Amino acid sequence: MSNLDPSGPPAAEPTARHTITFTVNGEAVTAEVESRLLLTDFLRHRLRLTGTHVGCEQGACGACTIQLDGQPVRSCLLLAAQVDGRDIRTIEGLAGPDDELTAVQQAFADQHGLQCGFCTPGFVMSVTSLKEQTQATGQAPTEAEVQDCVDSSYCRCTGYVNIRKAARQALGLPVDVPVSLDSTSGEVSE
Repeated sequence: MSNLDPSGPPAAEPTARHTITFTVNGEAVTAEVESRLLLTDFLRHRLRLTGTHVGCEQGACGACTIQLDGQPVRSCLLLAAQVDGRDIRTIEGLAGPDDELTAVQQAFADQHGLQCGFCTPGFVMSVTSLKEQTQATGQAPTEAEVQDCVDSSYCRCTGYVNIRKAARQALGLPVDVPVSLDSTSGEVSE
């Protein structure tokens, strides 16, 4: 039995509604949405999938990252009407049938890759996407891909060291790689 309830609060714009059908975390959803409803708001308020966090609402921070058709996307930059016929996976859809953690989630726990936890779903979804992409190709991710993945989200609590370690563990790479900050450019190098 599904606990997803797309009926949620009433729509604010009665003249511009769309009926959409899509899957979220493996479950079929059909809902009526107004044209201007952001996907983040639909997921959080209508489906009660609150693991997708709302940070900047401009696509910069990465807290709202989900997978759309297997690719990481910022859900704050999409309208709910745009996901008609598509497949969504949120942070709630990662754990296994007995709520066992995925390798990525376990790596974040093992490496203390979180503090307040607000940014963690975005990082986990991004690393999960990179892990799945590299598994599909059979090639290990490059250092640049790992760097881009970690740089795709903002964390205001940490220095990213443990987040990098968690990403590297999840991706099957050596964890203890020296990390330094270039004081002139502000870039992190390993």
